[in-house]
This record gives sequence, structure tokens and C-alpha cells, in this order.
Amino acid sequence: MNALPVLMLTQDATLWHGWQQIAGSQWMPARGQSLADLQRWKQQGRSLAVLDAALPQLPASTATHWSELLQGLQVLVLSNRPSDEEGRQLLARGACGYAHAQSGPETLARMLQSMVGGNIWLGRSLLQRLLRDVDARLPEADADWAQALSPREQEVARYASLGDSNAEIAERMSISERTVRAHLSAIFEKLQVQDRLMLTLKVHGIGRKQLA
Repeated sequence: MNALPVLMLTQDATLWHGWQQIAGSQWMPARGQSLADLQRWKQQGRSLAVLDAALPQLPASTATHWSELLQGLQVLVLSNRPSDEEGRQLLARGACGYAHAQSGPETLARMLQSMVGGNIWLGRSLLQRLLRDVDARLPEADADWAQALSPREQEVARYASLGDSNAEIAERMSISERTVRAHLSAIFEKLQVQDRLMLTLKVHGIGRKQLA
């Protein structure tokens, strides 16, 4: 398999040194140091990039300019001081992932692999916030989604859609975390979803087309 080029935008030499150690031979890291480098990357027909949130001249996370900046790109924004609010704003404007800038080589590889697969990457606390926001604002859809699941799987699915961790679900249901993981694996397969965010949208009757 040909290596995927990934532009890593930072002026921090320490970050660049860590990021370029990304695990796996499927990645071809290239260094960039400005937004002009990102625009050239896009003009070359490439899309995958890692962006240091501290890069000079970046717009504020609330700025609408982000939508134009990220259009047509798959960008993972990494911050030395991540916040759920900044992550939420950047994801809403087109970022494909948001996490800590000091993430290790294996984690960085998993983030990019997830993005290449069409998914969004975000940390647990931000994921929980988004899931609870969705649950608070939207009623549960008709239970068509639950028909393919056993009663136990339905219970796990509802807790997971609220952002509960595997440990929290295990405690609520008096089962092991291993059993929770097995239930979630079966739920994802039966409902044809890939992560908890997609599961939450399924529970509330929202599809990808409705989000576009």
C-alpha cells in the first residue's frame, strides 16, 4: 500500500519531532509552518493534515473563516491546551479531529486512520459533552433502531448514547467491562454504526445526510 502524505503544520520543533515519529509505514509526514503551506497542500490535490492550534495567524476558533480554511481538507487540530469548547467550535466548522498535541505516535496514527475512514476523532470529555447535548435537545426516535437488538443490548446502547464510559455502563448494569465491550461490538455491527456519536444519532433518528 502506498504511504499517505500528511502535512504537519507547526513552528514548534519539539512537536514536529514527536509528530513525525507517527507509528506505521502507511504515513509520509511532511512539515509545514504556515497557512500558506496548507493552501499549497490543497492546491496539490492533497487533503490530510495535522494542525498545531498555536500556529501563528490562525483565526479564533469562533471565526467563520475556519469553514473556508478547512473546506476540502481532512484536518486534525492538536492543542497543548485543549478545551471542549474550542474543540466543539472547530469540529462545527469542518475540522475532522481535535485532541492533545502531545498524543503519542500510536495514538496519532489511530486518529489519522479513523479520519481517513471517514470518521471524526475527539477526546472522551468532548464526546460526552456532544452526546449529552444531542440527547438533551432531541427526543428519542421511534424505537425502530432497537428492534434488531436484545433487551440487554438496547440498555447498553441507551447508556452509551448518553456518553457513559464502559466502566460506568458496567457499574450501572452490574456486568463486566468485557461484557460491555462485547455488547457494543454487537450493537455497532447490527446497527451499522462505527462509533458512539453515530450510535447516538441513530437512537435519535438522525442520519449523515441530515447533518450535511
